[in-house]
Amino acid sequence: MWNWTHNFFGNFNKMKHSCTSKDDKDKEFKNILKDSVTRISEEPKKEVELKRYSARRDGKIDMTNIVLFGPPGAGKGTQADVLKETYNLIHLSTGDMFRYNMKNGTELGKLAKTYTEKGHLVPDSVTNDMLKAEVTRRLEEKPNGFIFDGYPRTKEQAKVLTEFLTEKETEVDAMVALEVDDEVLVKRLLERGKSSGRADDANEEVIRERIAEYYRKTDVLKEYYQKEDKYFGVDGVGSVKEITARLSAVIDRL
Repeated sequence: MWNWTHNFFGNFNKMKHSCTSKDDKDKEFKNILKDSVTRISEEPKKEVELKRYSARRDGKIDMTNIVLFGPPGAGKGTQADVLKETYNLIHLSTGDMFRYNMKNGTELGKLAKTYTEKGHLVPDSVTNDMLKAEVTRRLEEKPNGFIFDGYPRTKEQAKVLTEFLTEKETEVDAMVALEVDDEVLVKRLLERGKSSGRADDANEEVIRERIAEYYRKTDVLKEYYQKEDKYFGVDGVGSVKEITARLSAVIDRL
């Protein structure tokens, strides 16, 4: 607008000096006014910022969906809490989903309970359906995306997630894994065990087995997402702010 005002009055001043009659001045003034109004209509207008959810990217809803992984003691939960606030993402934890469904007596919660009460693992089909129901429900909030925590656990679940998100016109953008040396993890968990009250945080042998189990499960997923060029390993050693900055550097490139 400043440019238009400047041009308008600049031209008007020139017109005052160059015109010799009233008719000439009126004619020149109308021409300048017409030209200036045209300039205004041609200036680019600021568009109202829309939620990323409503935008499109390669035919998909523009969301940021992250599969977040980290071994026991890596601080994954802390980082998930920070990232969901920073990027307005919904944090979907498998554990939270199970607790919600069982507590509220949903059909899926009742079905899962029939397995857990017998000491059996809940089948992938039930977990998959629970995840799909939760994503569908939360999509109504039009979030900027999701942080998937604890899901997928297997290659088959990863394929299910890919197919399901495709149906929802979105996709997994990245598997981001916090990488921490085993000895650092053991030290952290033993220290945490002094105040957490968790028996599995107080026994070094149990801790090392938990870490080994994590790698056994995630190696397959790492390979799956590497083939899609979507795997990102992030150094998980440092202060919370330092690690958040590294994670943000990855997310901001997606």
